[in-house]
This record gives sequence, structure tokens and C-alpha cells, in this order.
Amino acid sequence: MKEKLQFCLDKISLIRSKLPKKKPHSEKYYKMIAFLNKYSLVFHFILACVLTFAIEVISRRDFLSTISFLHNHTLAYLYNAFIVFASLSIVYLFRCRAQLRVLISGLWLFLGTINGLILSNRVTPFSYTDLKCISDLFAMQNTNYFTAEEATLVVGVVVAFFVFLGFFFAKGPKYQGKRHFVLGPVAIASLLLVGLPITTQAAQGSNILASYFSNIAQGYADYGFVYGFSTSVVGRGMSKPDDYSEETVDAIETLVNSSKEQTTVSKGSEPNIICVLLESFTDPYEVNFLNMSEDPIPNFHNLESNYSTGYLTVPVVGAGTANTEFEVLTGMSMQYFGTGEYPYKTILKQTDCESIASDLSKIGYGTHVVHNNTATFYSRNNAFSMMGFDTFTSKELMNITQYTPNGNWPTDDILVQETVKALDSTKDQSDFVYTITVEGHGDYPTEKILTDPAIKVSGAATEESNNQWEYYVNMIHEVDDFIGDLITAVDRRGEDTIVVMFGDHLPTMGLSDSDMKSGDIFKTKYITWNNMGLPKEDADLTAYQLLSQITDQAGIHEGTMFSYHQTQRNSETYLNGLENLQYDLLYGKRYTYSGEDLYPATDLQMDVEDVTISNIRKNSDRNILAVYGSRFTKNAKIFVNGEKVPTNYISSALVTTSLDNVKDGDTISVNVLGSKGILLRAGADEVVYEDPDVIHETETEDPTETTEVPVPASTWNLNMPSSEKTDMKSSESTEVKSSENTEVKSSENTEVKSSENTEVKSSESTEVKSSENTEVKSSESTEMKSSESTEVKSSENISDTLGR
Repeated sequence: MKEKLQFCLDKISLIRSKLPKKKPHSEKYYKMIAFLNKYSLVFHFILACVLTFAIEVISRRDFLSTISFLHNHTLAYLYNAFIVFASLSIVYLFRCRAQLRVLISGLWLFLGTINGLILSNRVTPFSYTDLKCISDLFAMQNTNYFTAEEATLVVGVVVAFFVFLGFFFAKGPKYQGKRHFVLGPVAIASLLLVGLPITTQAAQGSNILASYFSNIAQGYADYGFVYGFSTSVVGRGMSKPDDYSEETVDAIETLVNSSKEQTTVSKGSEPNIICVLLESFTDPYEVNFLNMSEDPIPNFHNLESNYSTGYLTVPVVGAGTANTEFEVLTGMSMQYFGTGEYPYKTILKQTDCESIASDLSKIGYGTHVVHNNTATFYSRNNAFSMMGFDTFTSKELMNITQYTPNGNWPTDDILVQETVKALDSTKDQSDFVYTITVEGHGDYPTEKILTDPAIKVSGAATEESNNQWEYYVNMIHEVDDFIGDLITAVDRRGEDTIVVMFGDHLPTMGLSDSDMKSGDIFKTKYITWNNMGLPKEDADLTAYQLLSQITDQAGIHEGTMFSYHQTQRNSETYLNGLENLQYDLLYGKRYTYSGEDLYPATDLQMDVEDVTISNIRKNSDRNILAVYGSRFTKNAKIFVNGEKVPTNYISSALVTTSLDNVKDGDTISVNVLGSKGILLRAGADEVVYEDPDVIHETETEDPTETTEVPVPASTWNLNMPSSEKTDMKSSESTEVKSSENTEVKSSENTEVKSSENTEVKSSESTEVKSSENTEVKSSESTEMKSSESTEVKSSENISDTLGR
């Protein structure tokens, strides 16, 4: 063993001897290195200033704007450089100092580049919390903060950088001087943990920097990206108010209770309340430079003229829907959180939170959310549970067929039926439904996509900008149709109902205060409707005051935050009390609740209707197992013995899989999944599959039979043999009768729901459902008939025969 080891060492020595000798550096090189080491702190600060300037140019995408920042906010610029300098000081702990300087410099430049790319597509700059949303953005796949070219360029540069860095670490110079193993670490720790915080407090106290950004975009512009991003890293959550104590909270509660009114609506007669978030919605007539060929939002303006309305001050511009949503639903203000904070992604991951849902649940309301986007975006499926909602119907649980012209987003018309369905899901109970639209969401294409737009738009500065505005205005024109349809549908139900709708933020169009009639890019509008004869009471509100105003008008005076707004909105200590209550409920000792958890998280139910299985049929010729039932969507997956198998979605009543995935005795279920395979809704049924070709010891009275189950060619599994595909395609135009002579002609849009007695009934929506009065008897060769004709025919003259 020793001899083998020595042999290997000799070989290595031989190879090394043949490698080209490293040329010794000149005396001039060593003098330069010694000079740089001697004055390294000075050069570090110069490097920090250069990096800060480069980062600002990249972030602002404008050299002159950076020069203006340097001139008007010189001390803020130097403080940004000081942060970079402090980060570079870490290199003194290691010998690979040059390599670490390159790594840290590259990291800062990378962050600045990401911010520049993000700001080219939205108003809100890059913050630490965005890192928590990366998984959501990948899951969403229908909006782009980076173009494909930008993403490719960034990935390419990053890969090249790390390849270079690896080579530089391997071959680059190492510091050969004396290192101070005690003094060095102590000095660096003092700089980072003492010097930097003291400098920050001094700068904030001298108004060189701001400790809070009411406008995060403006904050980054005034105080620099490095400082802005750093505050989003260290300044998360809420700081404890200086006067927070049990006595302070008790005094606030005493003040509220002394002027709080009693809820006047009687049990069982509470009005339904529908709250609708209108994504990126603004009145186009609020934009000073826009001209429209006709009124794009007549329904909105009609409600504005006849019911309570006003401006709504929201916490975000161009993005950050979840933060406006948080303010509206909880009555809490984002101004007390850290820079760029998303409570949905932080504190609501740790604790429950009193909201309008939990407050109304206390007086008997059913509480629901309806949203035509993914359930997990902004971690909403978790947040709504923490807020006390009963149900959440997301995109995965809807059969969405219509999308915006650029294909990015579902249209909002589907939300009418889903909102009404939520209202109908509870018997003898009033409901609060929170509906979130998505059709108005960006991106807005710079090229002309609409060849014949319903609303023609002019007035924007460039042709590209005008194309964006024309696209946007026509999208919210369709949203306005949704507004009218929803009011009509709700009014038709005949129950007392209040509807409030609001824009969550302005669209991502680079608007400034001077562009808006309101003079403020943080102002949208809200509108209301009711069928109870409530008086028109216009008021300009903040997002966190909105629902306290609505419930106050309805005679509902419930909840910690909403009662506080109703009673203290005009008091001199209003904001101080708001901050203390908010801190107490989220981060404090919950003195308001006497230390108890009065509003625990709910077991959130996804959707208000069950996913059911009514029948399973086998087609041996086509190697298909067809599963019939109800409430299937494109996210519905067949599970065999608890394991997901490849599934083909045919309709809301039919999904299929290959017979290769199932065998006799297996348990079949259908579940609806979300992004990353998360289970959203488990099927209500589990059915044991009995293969009709297998002889069982004990046969049932009505054994399962093998059945021909042709399905449209467009739904075939791509892995199916080509010969089978050919056979199936030829059968699309052929009428096939089962062994029981029961003939059913169906269409691609006909949803079939079978029952134990094989009862069939057609509906206005072309769903063929079971009926107690329509029995199919194989012995009499009875044909299944619809209520309108003797056969259910395909709209494309394709007869698909489904045997029993």
C-alpha cells in the first residue's frame, strides 16, 4: 500500500515538473501591491463610491438622473457608499482579498441590475421581500418582469461571472502579509454592528435619510438603491411603539367602547356584503393626457353618480396588490411596516390575524373569497386561512376558457357566476364575499394588438405608449361589463346586498402625480351599490378605512380595528392608537384580547362544491379508463391508491387515464391540485375499481361491463400508439351502440353526470345531468333523450357514443 502511494506521489511530482514554470513578478508589481495594501481602506472607499454610482445609473436607467441624485442628495449618496464600504471590509478576514472584492462588488452590481430590470416593468423597486415571491412569479407564468432576452442575458452574465470567479480564486493572488486574528475581526464587527447603526440613526435624525418611505419608489429615488434595499432587509415587521403597554391599549379600548354603537342588524336579516378588488383599475378620465372615443366605463360612472363613492388612498403603485388587500381586509396600515414588506409573506406565516372575515363570522356570516388567479400567489391560501375565511375558490377550481388578447390573464366574466355560487352555497345565512379580478393586470403590450378596438385612445406621448393605453382602456372596458353583470346578477337574487368595488393601484404606466387629476398616484377610486335604500355618503378614504365605512353604513359595529376606525377616525390621537392596536394584535402581547387567541385560523375550504365521482367506465379497445363526475377542472387529477397518475381533462364531467395506470381492486379518486402539486380540494368520493374482465369470487347483482368510450382526438394522450389514435379518430363520426343498445349522442361542450340509476337530464348550460324522471333501461333499448330533442347532438356534427 505504501509503495502504491509513493508511486502516485512520484507521478504527480513528475507531472508538476513538466508544467510551465510560473514567471516571477517584477519588482514594480510587488511595489504596487504593497502600496495598495498600505492604503487599502482609501481605495476601498473609492471603489465603494464608484460602485454606488454605477448601481444608481443601472437602477435609474438614466445617467443624468444619477448626476442629479449625486448633486441634490450628496450626503445620502455618500451614506450609500459607506454601506458598500462596510460590506467590502469583510475581505480583511481572509487571504483571498482580491477575489472577495470582486465577489462583493459583483453582488451589488447584480442587485442594482435586477432593480433596473424590474423598474422597467413596474413602479415599485426591488426589495428583500421580492425574494420571497420568486416561487410565486415562476408559478404564475403569465406576467413578465423580465423579457426572455433580459433573462437570458442575466443568466449568461451570472454564469460567466462565476466561471471567472472560480478561475480567479484558483489562480489569483493571495494576501501574504500579517493578519490580525483578534484586532481585525473586532474592528470589522464594530464597524458593521456599531458604526453602521449609529451612522444610520444620525443620518435619519438629521433628515439626510428617511426612516420610513410612504412612497417606496420615491424613497429609493431620493435616498438611493443601496440604502433602500438594505432597509428592506433589516427593517422588516413592525417596531414596538415607544408608548406601547397594557395601560395604553386599555386606554384605547376604553375610548372606543365609550363611543361605540351597537350592531343594529338583526339575526338572520344581515345584508350580504360583496367586496370587489378591481385589479389595476383607474378611471381613464382621471389621467390628464388621455382622450377616449367614448366612455369606456359607463357602469362604473353610473354607480359613481348614484351611490356612495370617493377617492381611495392605497399603499402601492403599479404593483403590490396584496398590500392594498391587506389594508382593506384587516383595517391595518402598511405605513408601520418595514420597507417593501408583504405581511402575507411574513407575519401571516406565523400568526393569525383578525379581519373583516373573522369579525363578520362572529355575527353569523359565511365568508368567501373568489379569485381567477392561482391560489398560492402571495401565499393567499395561507393568508385567507389566517384571516378566518371559510372558503376560497381560485383559478384552479374554475373552468376558465376566456383570456385577454395577449393570453396572459383570464377575463373577469367568470367571476359573476362564481360570486353568485358562493352566495348560494350557504342556506339561511348572510355572506361576505371578497372577489378579486385580474383582467386589468399588466403587462400592456407596446405593439398594437387590438386591430379594431371598441374604445379608441389617443393623447399618450409615443405610439408605443398609446398602444399600451389603448389596450389597457379596452381591458377595463370589459371589466366594466363585468361590473354591470355582477350588479344585475346580485339584484336578481332579491336579497339585501351591499357591493363595494375599488382599484387596488394605478396601472404600471409610469404615471406621475402631475398626470393625475387627483394630483396623487397613490389615489384610486371606490364605488358602491346597494338595494336597501342607503343614502349616498361620499367620502375620501384610505384603504384601511374602507370596510369600516361600509359596515358603519350597514349598521354593523364589530371588530377591534373596524370599531376603532368608526369611532376614532377624527381624533387627534388616531394614528398613534392605530399603530399601538396594530402592533398589539400582530406582534405584541394581545392585551386587546386579554392575552387569548380570539380569532384562530380557520380550516380553509377550497371551493364551495364537492368534486364527485359518479361512474367509472373501461374501454379496452382504446386502453382508456373514463371517470365521470362533477366539478372537474383542468387541474383535476386522477389518483390511484393515493398516487397521482397522468390525466386527460375532457370536460367538467369527464377525465380519463390510461388503463396501464390502474388494475382491478385499485381505489380511484379525483383531486384538484395547485402549483407545485399542492392539494387544493380532495375529491368527495373514493371508488374501488372492479375490472369487468376479471372474474370475481362474488359478483354483484349489477357487475361492471366493458364499455366503448370514444373521446375527441384533441384529448388523446400523446403517448398513445398511433394505430389506436387512428382508430379513435375514425370513430368520431361514427354512431356506436353499446351491448345494451343505449345510444347517446354528445358534444365536446356537453358535460355528463351519471347516477346509480343512469338517469339523464339536460340543462340550459348543455350539461346532461341525471334525473329521477328519465330512466335508461337497457332491456327496452331506450335512447337517452334531452329535454329539447330526442338526441344530444354535437355542435360540430361529431357523434360520440358513451356506452354504459
